[in-house]
Amino acid sequence: MCEKIIFHIDVNAAFLSWEAVYRLRVLGGTKDLREIPCAVAGDVKKRHGIILAKSTPAKKYGIQTGELVAEALKKCPGLELVPPHYDLYDTCSAAFMEILRRFSPIVEQYSIDEAYCDMTGTCGMYGSPAAAAQLIRRTIRDELGFTVNVGVSSNKLLAKMASDLKKPDMVHTLFPDEIRRKMWPLPVSELFFVGRATTRKLFSLGIRTIGELAQADPCLLKAHLKKHGLLIHQFANGIDSSEVLEEIPANKGYGNSMTMPFDAQSHEMAEHVLQALCETVGSRLRKDKVLCGVVAADIVYADFERISHQMHLEEPTDVTRILVRAAARLFRESWNGMPVRHLGIHTSGIIPKPEEQQILLFGWERLKKLQDIDRTADEIRNRFGEDSLKRAVYLNSPICHMAGGISREKKSVNYQEVNVE
Repeated sequence: MCEKIIFHIDVNAAFLSWEAVYRLRVLGGTKDLREIPCAVAGDVKKRHGIILAKSTPAKKYGIQTGELVAEALKKCPGLELVPPHYDLYDTCSAAFMEILRRFSPIVEQYSIDEAYCDMTGTCGMYGSPAAAAQLIRRTIRDELGFTVNVGVSSNKLLAKMASDLKKPDMVHTLFPDEIRRKMWPLPVSELFFVGRATTRKLFSLGIRTIGELAQADPCLLKAHLKKHGLLIHQFANGIDSSEVLEEIPANKGYGNSMTMPFDAQSHEMAEHVLQALCETVGSRLRKDKVLCGVVAADIVYADFERISHQMHLEEPTDVTRILVRAAARLFRESWNGMPVRHLGIHTSGIIPKPEEQQILLFGWERLKKLQDIDRTADEIRNRFGEDSLKRAVYLNSPICHMAGGISREKKSVNYQEVNVE
């Protein structure tokens, strides 16, 4: 039986690269955003002011993805900022995936700008695994104009780690016999699934490199990090049994969130936002013909402190009004009275919607009315557009009646006033 060969392909600075290529190839611009200090960033005025992608020259100033625009401008006052346009990114991502499917029958899209390919039994058509990876890299660059990194290994974890070793426009291998030399010397924070909080805990245990984590006592890790400690111990040793999945698994949860253009300082204003979020979540549940049994509310305060609280529903549901009631209760139980900048709603305990629902005693007429309202609203919005029907409370509100996710102004590519020279 031949050894598994897995590729992980990651677009270099995806959003910024796609903006740059569009300006150069479609708009006829002469300035390449990838060659100057530049970043794609959200709208500061609407509280989405974080760096989403950065150029290599911007990186030299210490600018990091996820940091506030204000902080980035302190590091590099001449930083050029461009707004995100997500429908452009969807188009670029689809073209990227189409090329990958030419090379492998099994492609798992991991995110908008990265994917896994199971090349077992197929990469030999192009020579060695490294040669096949180089061919994919060159094809994407030549046909689409942007660059990728390709990681090559025998499992998904090591392939992903390999693709991150050095950027941009590179191919790297990381097979099990290369782990000690290539992966173990790296800071533990660079291991997949090791975030900031886990890094701090590992540092407190004297574990600073991936190699030290790999050789740590699993019992010690479990005592301090529970099951997550055992998982990252396996990862540090290059162990990962997950398969490349061609089919996307059914949703295990539905959610939505938004950063508000102002701080919410009352129950009423926060619940106004939560209702808009529940509108979108409820419509998605009904579209997929599923019910949720658990609702969670996330709160991020003005000082960026985060809290989450969840509850089990009496019955699984897809009814917007029930979701709103649960979200409002969770908020009231969790809120400490401080200004809130970001709210989120997440559902889990997802089950297929049965043909006939079991209804709590005395609740049938009320539930049937709510279901009829939701079904009618969905039909009207599907036929005439999302804004054809909205609750009166949103008529003069700064909050979109179906809020969260990607704002509408970011979805439309309008470069009429963009300087592409």
